[in-house]
Amino acid sequence: MTKVNKILVTATNYSKLCAEAKQLLEDNGCEIIENRLGRPFTFEELKDIVRDIDGVVAGVDTWDEAVFQLAPKLRVIARFGVGVDNIDLEKAKQYGIKVTNVPGGNANAVAELAIGLILGAVRNIPALQQSARNGVWDRFVGAELKGRKIGLLGFGNIAQMVAKKLQGFEVELSAYDKYPNADKARELNVTLTSYEQILRESDVVSMHLPSLQETHHFMNNETFGMMKDGSYFVNTARGAVVSEKALYEALKSGKLAGAAIDVYEQEPVSADNPLFQISNIVTTPHTAAETYETYHLVSLTTAQAILDVFHDKQPANLLT
Repeated sequence: MTKVNKILVTATNYSKLCAEAKQLLEDNGCEIIENRLGRPFTFEELKDIVRDIDGVVAGVDTWDEAVFQLAPKLRVIARFGVGVDNIDLEKAKQYGIKVTNVPGGNANAVAELAIGLILGAVRNIPALQQSARNGVWDRFVGAELKGRKIGLLGFGNIAQMVAKKLQGFEVELSAYDKYPNADKARELNVTLTSYEQILRESDVVSMHLPSLQETHHFMNNETFGMMKDGSYFVNTARGAVVSEKALYEALKSGKLAGAAIDVYEQEPVSADNPLFQISNIVTTPHTAAETYETYHLVSLTTAQAILDVFHDKQPANLLT
């Protein structure tokens, strides 16, 4: 009798947006168990379903030893995206669980939203839409990007795409990265410099650093204090790299003219988050990678990675 591998998909909208990948798994003898909650699973929810799971297409739920202990059959976690800060890679390796991701799979989508958030913040677009709907003729005076200095904290795939797309806005670009790609910087006319200089000189700072122990609360009272008075801050990376308390204070005090964020320290974000109580911030619900194109590419890549592990082949983008 052929073994049926059970695949838990914690990424959302799988049947709707990933039909081809789902079919690929089912054609190869897999049973799909989907996330119908529209949000990440909690530990209490995971612990009741992981015991018989052979593979996971993981969203941003937490996968750590507490979960691994309850999942004796689990062989592979294919992260539906690039960031794996929600997966304990060392523990996964100890438990013999392969972990893969899809670097660059959502880069274009995130880069496009980052630019959208920059424009939304400097032109106050969401607030103006709401005022118009309320019949208020608010002729807000915003800023143009042309001639402005835009600094990128991090210079990986997404930041490089942001830089490429911003060329037509006639801005001055700089970037900080611990391991800078000098060739790409020259190609994209980006000046590589220190993060301190970026904070002090940029009119807009766009966050693209990964979430690591060393980058936790990279943006805090001290680093926000370094930024130019009246500048803007945008975060499409990870919530953990920014202290929301410090961001709130920088916005409330007028140190920053505005901000735009897609990610939060706790997700799903609570409606009583203090950041939602101030007017000079644009907020979206971790939606930067949510495009049809991203779902298609990432779903097929993760499905193939899971099948490769089941067939004892080396999957692409293996992390453990």
